[in-house]
Amino acid sequence: MADFDPEKFEDKYANYFPELQQAYKNAFNRMNDRYDSQLVHAIDQQVLNESEPFYEGRAEQRSADDSSGQSPREHDGEFRIELPDDPHGRLSDVLVDEERFETVLEEYVEEIETELQRVFGFA
Repeated sequence: MADFDPEKFEDKYANYFPELQQAYKNAFNRMNDRYDSQLVHAIDQQVLNESEPFYEGRAEQRSADDSSGQSPREHDGEFRIELPDDPHGRLSDVLVDEERFETVLEEYVEEIETELQRVFGFA
């Protein structure tokens, strides 16, 4: 587990590339165990290859009595994945209806966010 610094995450590919690779790989392996491997591979290679992880949970920017009622530490470790435009339209060589695709993609993104939390010691 890497010591996490939110400011260093802004240049994530220079500072945390191995950790990012590990999180994405762990999520891929979990998804590949649950869903059609062709679909998971297509999402990985044709959608998530253009995704961008962002760190959202900066405790130092929040007060102890913010509107959520949570302490600042409870906000730590929140990541989000920004997807490219028209993710379903990016798929080729895989036939899947859009609803099924959206379901699998949503779960895949949640897996990546969870893995990022784990790899960086928030979970």
